[in-house]
Amino acid sequence: MQFPSPLIKGTLIKRYKRFLSDITLESGEIVTAHVANSGSMMGLKEPGYTVWLSRSNNPKRKLKFSWELVDTGTSLVGINTSLPNGIVAEAIAASEIPELTGYASLRREVKYGENSRIDIFLEDDNKPDCYVEVKNVTLKREKSAAEFPDAVTARGTKHLNELANMVRDGKRAVMFYLVQREDIDGFTLADDIDPTYATAFKAAVDAGVEILCYGCHITPKEITISSALPLID
Repeated sequence: MQFPSPLIKGTLIKRYKRFLSDITLESGEIVTAHVANSGSMMGLKEPGYTVWLSRSNNPKRKLKFSWELVDTGTSLVGINTSLPNGIVAEAIAASEIPELTGYASLRREVKYGENSRIDIFLEDDNKPDCYVEVKNVTLKREKSAAEFPDAVTARGTKHLNELANMVRDGKRAVMFYLVQREDIDGFTLADDIDPTYATAFKAAVDAGVEILCYGCHITPKEITISSALPLID
């Protein structure tokens, strides 16, 4: 996935009120940027970090800038949670995810379960329908393992339960963790942050929900799928 226009470099002053951030551009101008990330962003919001912003040309938009990337010193990290669905869908269409190839059609944001929408819905006359839920992963605390979640997520627990229900109905269900950073070599659950999610994860796996985790290559020009990452118990 390529960014539609060149990103703008700056220095983080602070993130606040969850969805706002103040950033100093290289020109010296201070701007307020939208933060499309409802998580804690642990380890990613330190004042002084180098960041990259996109700029909207929509005249009706209140905040013209959106925070896209941050440089932690060990990796660029994609913090925009609105992008992973498109990154994964693009990779599936390009046959870059072997586990999800061979389907005749791909649709996004399809209604299912109890008032939910699945991120990616794959169909083929010769296969069971496949429901793919995508989660953005940015947390890294120890060694080189990425972790999810970085905050309590009742919505994430609901998604696990609904994927398990799809499997019980004879469908295929996949929880796809997209790690938007490059300084890791595995994935694990942050069960100390959200024990309820960890319990739901185990139940979903026991029910037959498949777990996929892939890393990304990240530059200020584009974010693309890289290779599969192992699940670390």
